[in-house]
Amino acid sequence: MKKARVSELDPDLPDEIDFDSPEARRTGVRGKYAKLYAEGTNLVLIEPELRKVFPTAEAVNHALRAMAEVIRASSAKPGKRRAG
Repeated sequence: MKKARVSELDPDLPDEIDFDSPEARRTGVRGKYAKLYAEGTNLVLIEPELRKVFPTAEAVNHALRAMAEVIRASSAKPGKRRAG
């Protein structure tokens, strides 16, 4: 039985991408991202309309840090200032 090409399984990939070719097997790096994966990741997908406002990971992180500061400040006990 013939093995299906990746492009047959995923029509978005062009035919010239062949992960099973001898060249791909020769130049591929096994476990290239294994250490990063083992350390843990936090991949979050955002909606298209938010991607227009936050086009980079840096923009998303900046906004989340600002929001986190607002949450921390609002959850501090009334009458007490939070040390910065």
